[in-house]
Amino acid sequence: MVAGVTASISLGIKAQLTGTADLGTPRAPANLDALLQFSPGTDTTGKADLLFADARTLAASATENLDLAGVLTQGLGTTFTAAEIVAIVVRADIGNVNDVVIGGAASNAFLGPFGDVTDVVKVAPGDFIALTCKRGWPVTAGTGDLLKVANSAAGTPVTYSILIIGRTVAA
Repeated sequence: MVAGVTASISLGIKAQLTGTADLGTPRAPANLDALLQFSPGTDTTGKADLLFADARTLAASATENLDLAGVLTQGLGTTFTAAEIVAIVVRADIGNVNDVVIGGAASNAFLGPFGDVTDVVKVAPGDFIALTCKRGWPVTAGTGDLLKVANSAAGTPVTYSILIIGRTVAA
């Protein structure tokens, strides 16, 4: 067996717009299904060998920088040192009062899915984001490897779950 990450990231949306009419209820269905799969390895897109998953809490107004190149510890005790990131999933706890803010590190920011290193995504209580790139977003140790996570306001802490999948070698 090859060491690495096996993962399936799926999204299924079943939506329907309804209206009113004299002779019935018009409906316009919209369905979207997407599936992204990763297998163990690093030699090509669609493969991964790094997985960081954690539930974390930030104090009121606090921030933390998740170092994607050599500080995080994976579930089996090895160090998470990514050359590329292929998926980031963040879920904000429903009991939060404040948003969880992802991105915008003051220095050495991981650009990844963001248009600019100062860009952020706010994840409201009970919401989640899933950012994926099968071909991988580059991580540059020491200059482009910090993923900032922040509590959007004062007063209360925030709890969030995060899952990051990556590769030790650029595909």
